Amino acid sequence: MKARENALKILKSLELIYPDAHCALIYRSPWELLVATILSAQCTDVRVNLVTVDLFKAYPGPASLAAAPQDKVEALIRSTGFFRNKAKNLIRCAAQVMERHQGHVPQTLEELVALDGVGRKTANVVLGNAFGVPGMVVDTHVKRLARRFGWTRSDVPEKIEKDLCRLLPSAEWTQCAHVLIWHGRACCKAPIPHCSRCAIVALCPRKGVERAH
Repeated sequence: MKARENALKILKSLELIYPDAHCALIYRSPWELLVATILSAQCTDVRVNLVTVDLFKAYPGPASLAAAPQDKVEALIRSTGFFRNKAKNLIRCAAQVMERHQGHVPQTLEELVALDGVGRKTANVVLGNAFGVPGMVVDTHVKRLARRFGWTRSDVPEKIEKDLCRLLPSAEWTQCAHVLIWHGRACCKAPIPHCSRCAIVALCPRKGVERAH
């Protein structure tokens, strides 16, 4: 119980520090968020937001993307990295959304991860931000901070997700990822956190470890 209380205290403190924390990907629909999240693998959100402007102009929905030539999609998303594999997955994913879900992005984790290019992280991003279904997103920032806070001992994203979901109320899952990502980018950096300017250092199990930075 004490671990849960401490975790919630840290999270609530971070929510006060980052009241505007939100998904940095720009989207107008669940489909656009799904595509943007697939593209965000090994790529910055800023780059993805630049790329999707032209991508969504050329292929505004799953029907048009499912019929798109792969080389055309590759050319549009090249700067996001791993563009050949991403283009293949996007086209297949679009076709699956059309065939299995009548053109609508599914709203369950099981159906989402069955789509090409969609893992648990992507599925949870879509569930939490597009549909308001609690989802614990585990990216590199969440993984790093969860371990530093003592919320998990695992290095495996799926195990970290389960540990955090057990530790925190489901109503906090989606926003938890946002504030951890924002804090990870702003202060609790890799490989060395900036503890000397961290507003929650007194609550952190690592307090004082790297105060010089």
